[in-house]
Amino acid sequence: MTNDERNLLNGAQRKLPMMPIREMVIFPHMMAPFVVGRESSVRALEEALNGDRRIFLATQHDAAVDEPTADDIYMVGVIGNIVQSVRMPDGNIKVLVEGVERARASAVNDDDGFFVATVRTSRAELSPTPQTEQLVGRVHQLFEQYNKLQQSLNQETAAALRTDEPAKLADVIAANLQLSIEEKQQILEVFDPEVRLSRIADTLDIAIEKLNMDRTISSRVKRQMERAQKEYYLNEKIKAIQKELGRGEKSEFDELKKKIEEAGMTAEVKEKALQELKKLEAMPPMSAESTVSRNYLDWLLAVPWKKRSKEIRSIANAEQILNEDHYGLEKIKDRILEFLAVRQLVKNPKGSILCFVGPPGVGKTSLGMSIAKATGRKFVRMSLGGVRDEAEIRGHRRTYIGALPGQIIQSMKKAGTKNPVIMLDEIDKMASDFRGDPASALLEVLDPEQNNTFQDHYLDVEYDLSQVLFVATANVLHTIPGPLQDRMEILRLTGYTEVEKLEIAKQYLVKKQLEATGLTGEQISFTDDTLREIIRNYTREAGVRNLEREIGNLCRKIARKVVENSAHTEAVTPETLGDLLGVAKFRDSQVQEKSEVGLVTGLAWTEMGGSILQTEVQVLDGKGKMTATGQLGDVMQESAQAALTYIRSRSHHLGLPRDFYRSIDIHVHVPEGAIPKDGPSAGITLATALASALTKIAVRRDIAMTGEITLRGKVLPIGGLKEKLLAAHRAGIFEAILPADNRKDLADFPELIKSSMKLHWVEQMDEVLEIALTSKLPKLAEELPEALAEAVPLIPPSREASPNISTHQ
Repeated sequence: MTNDERNLLNGAQRKLPMMPIREMVIFPHMMAPFVVGRESSVRALEEALNGDRRIFLATQHDAAVDEPTADDIYMVGVIGNIVQSVRMPDGNIKVLVEGVERARASAVNDDDGFFVATVRTSRAELSPTPQTEQLVGRVHQLFEQYNKLQQSLNQETAAALRTDEPAKLADVIAANLQLSIEEKQQILEVFDPEVRLSRIADTLDIAIEKLNMDRTISSRVKRQMERAQKEYYLNEKIKAIQKELGRGEKSEFDELKKKIEEAGMTAEVKEKALQELKKLEAMPPMSAESTVSRNYLDWLLAVPWKKRSKEIRSIANAEQILNEDHYGLEKIKDRILEFLAVRQLVKNPKGSILCFVGPPGVGKTSLGMSIAKATGRKFVRMSLGGVRDEAEIRGHRRTYIGALPGQIIQSMKKAGTKNPVIMLDEIDKMASDFRGDPASALLEVLDPEQNNTFQDHYLDVEYDLSQVLFVATANVLHTIPGPLQDRMEILRLTGYTEVEKLEIAKQYLVKKQLEATGLTGEQISFTDDTLREIIRNYTREAGVRNLEREIGNLCRKIARKVVENSAHTEAVTPETLGDLLGVAKFRDSQVQEKSEVGLVTGLAWTEMGGSILQTEVQVLDGKGKMTATGQLGDVMQESAQAALTYIRSRSHHLGLPRDFYRSIDIHVHVPEGAIPKDGPSAGITLATALASALTKIAVRRDIAMTGEITLRGKVLPIGGLKEKLLAAHRAGIFEAILPADNRKDLADFPELIKSSMKLHWVEQMDEVLEIALTSKLPKLAEELPEALAEAVPLIPPSREASPNISTHQ
């Protein structure tokens, strides 16, 4: 049992009203004024005033608690004597209390809305001894030193300190020390006067040490100050504190300054970096602003300012690498070699911005990697698919929490050099919303005249992107804004022919999949006929991605057999292909078995490449209504209306009555109805199908067509011709009707198309009908007779006579 516990057991016990106090600890011999406002405290105070004016005062653990319970209050407090009390107009009571003696509450009860504590006081008695007298003298001496440094002692306290009684001396000094509530409470809970006095002596020692240290630091700072500015004073004070802590003069700020000097920044950027470093030195290390400034400096130092990759300018070496990585694509390879040739002739040429446009799987992304490999540059891929936030390109302002530079600056940091190849993948998949338009933010990035002063919102300094080779990829162009297209050199990659796919499979895909599955050329082999069978019957695509997938599927099946029997080898033939890959996914040809009335094969272009599009027309008894189904878009519906108007204007040549449309309904349908279709290039296809259905003359099954039609029957040019003809060739159709104005595109066609397909170049719809229909029509006149033109108006005279288009989804 400790002396405190023994003294408490011997002390007197009594019940007193109890009042919790906040943010202060009252000691014996201490006068404390405060305002009482809580209802429970007011009742306790009134109870004490009605009695012997004694009240038990104990401190709350948490001052924020308005209605404390017994568990929220320290059990050791002081018995106070209410010296004075005044009721204020607002209902609160202002009291002056004098601490009498410390006590411990053994029980606390809530009685009539206020606390009543059962307290026990201590009967600690301290006999005077030489050790006690020496301790009292030491405490007197220490407090005099403390008071000289602090200079906060009033006359009343000074008078109270003129005592040699250890208990009173300890309590008076404790009440006047600048300590936390917890530290003061710990001293209050010590009942033994000698122990309490000893603790006061230790506390005074620490306080004097702190004050002396602060005084030394302040003196050093004041000697070094040249101007009495607050910011300068605080900065020097921090330096002095760091010196006292033994951190030395050499710091991380010196290292940062050295890195800034060596980074190769421009004069403006260097000046801004040094200013930011100066601000960082003046900030407290643990502040949030300090972290922001440090991150900013780290980013400024992370991006490359002068480091460049040593370029490989050998055209022969570049040509070899491109041919090893890709088959065909001669136009693209020539453009890259031209770029390298210019680099040899011009010392500081501007960066190029290339945009590869083509269907999936034709090698756009891998071509960008080959460019970096051929030129000896770093390669960084940046995917733009689904990006909607302009900050992804330009970065966030530093005022935002968690701000970062944009993807452009991040890519430069990743590359580590000023002249990398940055691939902007899927540039056509960007979108815009309330966060801005990232495509507009790219206008500056992809303009060689402007990107030497590109400004990221986070860095907020000019950064030179003129030495970067940007390579963008896209499946379509129409989703890319016009100004952005204007800044890029558009290079189109069309689909591959069967011969090209075969060579790609033999030279690249088979080797790649053998390596991926761990097989060797002895364990599995493919014949040309096998690969051709996969191309024709298991894939139907513009690129070679699915072809590679099917070859990989074969290799995995053989790999399983090799694992089960290490001696197993297999030569995959067309006969065994069905057992390994299952039933063929596509027919060998999509040509109709026979020519039919109202059924025409058209050619279409999609993001996946070219495809064939069957168009059907049925004529029924009705009242002049035309229905279009198959998820046709507005442009395609208008093409159907234009085609019908053309047929009506030529009704006399087709052997149709002048008012044939009044008593029939026409249904136009394009199969695969769940897939939306739109565009003007189906115009002649729709007109041919309508003419066939109305005249009951079949359309040739072995011919395909594409072209836009006008009301007067003129055939206008269309786009995507190469992809459309490749789709016809894949489907086994070797004859096509095309707009004459597209003849100029013939130079870009693969030799296979030129040699194996019969192409009809037409200018008028009359020529289309003459070629496509199986039976000849009456000779088509150049102009309608005047009387007939009046009898057959192009615009129906009444709403009832006009065929109305309704699309059924």
